[in-house]
Amino acid sequence: MISNERLIFSFQVITDTHITIDPAHQYNKHLDLALRDIIAQCPESKGIMHIGDVTDHGFHEEYDQFQRIWNQHKKKLPPLYITTGNHDVGLPESEEQLQQLWEQFKNKFPAHNLSNSKPELEIGSWEDRSGRFLERLGNSALYHDHWINGYHFIFLSTEQGLPIYCSLSSIQLEWLKQRLAEEATPEKPIFLFLHQPLKNTVAGSLEHQNWYGVTEDEELKLILSDYPQVVMFSGHSHWELGAPYTYNDSAPAMFNAASVAYLWTDEDEFKYGSQGYYVDVYNSKVVVRGRNFVNQSWVNEAHFTIKYK
Repeated sequence: MISNERLIFSFQVITDTHITIDPAHQYNKHLDLALRDIIAQCPESKGIMHIGDVTDHGFHEEYDQFQRIWNQHKKKLPPLYITTGNHDVGLPESEEQLQQLWEQFKNKFPAHNLSNSKPELEIGSWEDRSGRFLERLGNSALYHDHWINGYHFIFLSTEQGLPIYCSLSSIQLEWLKQRLAEEATPEKPIFLFLHQPLKNTVAGSLEHQNWYGVTEDEELKLILSDYPQVVMFSGHSHWELGAPYTYNDSAPAMFNAASVAYLWTDEDEFKYGSQGYYVDVYNSKVVVRGRNFVNQSWVNEAHFTIKYK
């Protein structure tokens, strides 16, 4: 128990699972480890919040593997709440890039006897890819909100198939304004989830790191400036927990959620690992704890408390 104050409820935040068609791939194994850890550590969890890049390419076979892993543990897992990542719904910038993507995919999994022609129907259009995401993961809409134990959870999503960035329509931004205002009080957190971080806010999003990515960056920042009680989680950069700016404690609070599949460092290098967050909600505060899913340990440098009263 972290505090004498009564715990109201807990949830987890994961992102960037990058599931592949290979059941034995490291990324797939890391998701399995993460789910096992959540079951063992927090059997009373109210939800797993996934911030996108569920799959590595957005192919049907990858969704099959995600569902296989999830269904192995489903009876013991809390509900899954999820939003899009650029790997799920983004489109290559050109025909050449599309061919490169397909060649890379074939070379990664030669044992699957893939066709020599690129999978036009698998890559598809924005409508194909976003529709596939919704159908395979059971979402009714790209952006959505939920009330859990009396607390508001809001999930934003790109509405264009951009390769790296996300784009939020004026309709979605207006929807966000309306949702943020619902029963809002400064003493109660609102939890917000978006795959791409806002520029110069959290680890990976600093301008020289180049892993921010919201086309409407200024517009979203302006909306959030009216709601300092927001707690925002983003993925996309894979930046390891404990790096500088893992947590931006300005109002609203913002967190980089690392990645389940693999990590990235301030030296701009790949790092083996799998991380995410356990979030505990109390009456007067929110406690966010980083978790290493590979060795089932807490990330001591990523333990944060946000006070509301």
